[in-house]
Amino acid sequence: MIELTNQSVQLAVRVPTKEAAIRAAGEVLVAAGHIAPGYVESMLGREQQANTYLGKGIAIPHGMQKDRELIHHTGVSVVQVPEGVEWNPGQIVRLVVGIAAKSDEHLAILASLSDVLDDEAIAHRLASTNNPAEIVAELNRRHAGEAPTVETLEGARQIDATLPPGAGLHARPAMVFFDMAAEFASEIRVEFNGKTANGKAMVSLLKLGAPGGATLRLIASGPDADAALQALKAAVASGLGDEVKKEGAPQMPGWIPESSGRSISGVGASPGLAIGRLHHFQGTQIVVKDNEGDPAGERQKLNRAIESACAQLEEMYNVMKTRAGKAEAAIFRAHQAFLNDSELRTSVSILIDAGHGAAWSWQRIIDERVSEVQQMQNERLAGRAADLHDVGQRVLRVLAGTPEHGETQLPDEPVILVADDLTPSDTARLDPKRILGLCTVSGGGTSHTAIIARSLDIPAVVGAGASVLSLTAGIVCVLDGTSGHLYIEPSASELDSARQFQNDLRQRRDEEYFTRYQPAIMTDGHRVEIVANIGKASEAGPAVEAGAEGIGLLRTEFLFLERSTPPSEEEQFEAYTTMTRALNGLPLVIRTLDIGGDKVVPYLALPDEENPFLGVRGIRLCLRKPELFIPQLRAIYRASLTGPVKMMFPMIATLEELRSAKEMAEQIRAELGVPPIEIGIMVEVPSTVVMAAEFAKECDFFSVGTNDLTQYVLAMDRMHPALAKQVDGLHPAVLRMIDMTVRAAASAKKWVGVCGGIAGDPRGAAILAGLGVSELSMTLPSVAAIKAHLRTISRTQAQVLAMAALECKNAEEVRALPFSA
Repeated sequence: MIELTNQSVQLAVRVPTKEAAIRAAGEVLVAAGHIAPGYVESMLGREQQANTYLGKGIAIPHGMQKDRELIHHTGVSVVQVPEGVEWNPGQIVRLVVGIAAKSDEHLAILASLSDVLDDEAIAHRLASTNNPAEIVAELNRRHAGEAPTVETLEGARQIDATLPPGAGLHARPAMVFFDMAAEFASEIRVEFNGKTANGKAMVSLLKLGAPGGATLRLIASGPDADAALQALKAAVASGLGDEVKKEGAPQMPGWIPESSGRSISGVGASPGLAIGRLHHFQGTQIVVKDNEGDPAGERQKLNRAIESACAQLEEMYNVMKTRAGKAEAAIFRAHQAFLNDSELRTSVSILIDAGHGAAWSWQRIIDERVSEVQQMQNERLAGRAADLHDVGQRVLRVLAGTPEHGETQLPDEPVILVADDLTPSDTARLDPKRILGLCTVSGGGTSHTAIIARSLDIPAVVGAGASVLSLTAGIVCVLDGTSGHLYIEPSASELDSARQFQNDLRQRRDEEYFTRYQPAIMTDGHRVEIVANIGKASEAGPAVEAGAEGIGLLRTEFLFLERSTPPSEEEQFEAYTTMTRALNGLPLVIRTLDIGGDKVVPYLALPDEENPFLGVRGIRLCLRKPELFIPQLRAIYRASLTGPVKMMFPMIATLEELRSAKEMAEQIRAELGVPPIEIGIMVEVPSTVVMAAEFAKECDFFSVGTNDLTQYVLAMDRMHPALAKQVDGLHPAVLRMIDMTVRAAASAKKWVGVCGGIAGDPRGAAILAGLGVSELSMTLPSVAAIKAHLRTISRTQAQVLAMAALECKNAEEVRALPFSA
């Protein structure tokens, strides 16, 4: 047990800022030999992660757990600031208690501080005294054996729980306990060493002064007492967020090399491990000479080349649709639309009529168009330059007589393919059986290459930087699409280790597949629903086969795109009922139409918008186009009579939008005379999060679309070639938005689902479960793996991981967190 001495107290200190106050407390600890000077920076770093203000003018700055090696031995310092210093807006501190704790010796001081917090007169006296011994005496006072100060609970249930060694009930663990206890309706008490604390009052918990290894008696009275006791016992046993080394604690999947040899880091875009030789993808540079010819003949050549290119695109659309699905193949429909641009053809014809050859004229106009598009201020539209170039090269190859498959010659053995980037055409022509893995210089987790790689189950790393192009072709590498690393020329033992990991991974995937119908019940009994995202009626059956417990997101755009007229009410009704039949009683969440100016919809004649993602899209379009919205609403309500259907509106940004949509929906429901159904909203923009408490009163559930929410929160287009690597749904700013949403929903007793990309990521799924998300919706290949992963961890572990993630400064720190953090 440590003792505070007069030498550890500084009186009547004047400091201009909170930082200066922390430095003053840290310097006292340094002078006394308790800490190395670097620990003062750790104390400042902690302030970026957590609020150390206790109340009544007292703060307890302390360092981060990862820097405990900078503590020589446990110590406490006190800096008195009679004039006060602003700690946070509205919080004035007059007593700064600096803490450097290697273990639990400081807990008696914390217990004494909690008594000071209970008595404002004592707090005022210590903040103004000119006698350091008075402060020392108050904080060194012992409390063992004092009578309980909290009322006992009649007819309560109780259970004992033991803290792990080294994990005392200090500030952070007390906050974890407090947060968990607050989730239950029952009254909670904690007994230790003859004292009783209110489990829903952090200051009361601190008064216990329970050290690591202490056995606490947990007491609960109320409707959920048993569940509360079991959850809190597991939390106490796990250390309540303290860094306790737990034998056998599950770790995040990923191969770890034996040494820190050469490696290149990028973005893990498609999970899995690939071992093989590198092969550089080389695009053929087509050189065209301007051969003068008969204008009529040259125009005929151009028309035939465009027709041939359109036929190739149709074939590629069908191949990709079979391999990866209709959504991934849709890019080739867009390429066909480029070729049918009459203005483009006219511009080329003008050059041909001026005496230039068809190939030269085509290349000249395409290059001009690409340059124009690249310079557009709208980043999403500028990103279409690559598509236009891809289309242009396709026609040029036909005109120049270059073989279609000339760019994709591969060695006989399967390889890890390295490229600057891959166009949609490049990717479609690749034979998955000959590609072990993909590594590109640019791109992000939502790039075309990443999407295709995931759909084809090819491990991929994107955004790895230009250095990968300098690697020697033919060298053996290991590509980890889970962690986002390319390991260069690993040793023989490391290759053996990687191959063993591959075998273990295959075995794990087999086990996940065989247990895919088991629910995702965590080790402490908490269940998370795992459902699927789908984009067409025929995917409902395969979703159930994959182990999904329903459909968390049905994208209805498939009914409206690639056609000349909108779908009828009957056509939509038939599609929805096809799915309810396939689901056989499992829930179906239908998102109403979500398209805007970025989509080509001939029958809508939508005007080009400078920024279509901040324009008329989603619910805004539906409210302006009742001729589209009303038939869809009627079809959804009619389908609800055939199975458990729920409906949600996309891109809701204001309460007025939600109210207008609900009003229209209710009018349709009343006309049909059908029972009400649950109506939710997509949480995709910051305004919805900030107003979540108000929205929760007016809808039945929230579904967080993390892909859009991430780009709006970070103000980064997820398809932007230069920014895509930074658009990460595990960024703390995004996670804090989700946390705010869940808390607002919980207050209104509403549930929250997540249907973005991080729901299908093992780390993301664990964090979301820890934040309190009750439903995770993902692509079909992820369902079995995520269910299996959640079955290996407890809710308490997930909550501890989530709390640590919320305290991080960037996505890299979140992804670096050990699972047992």
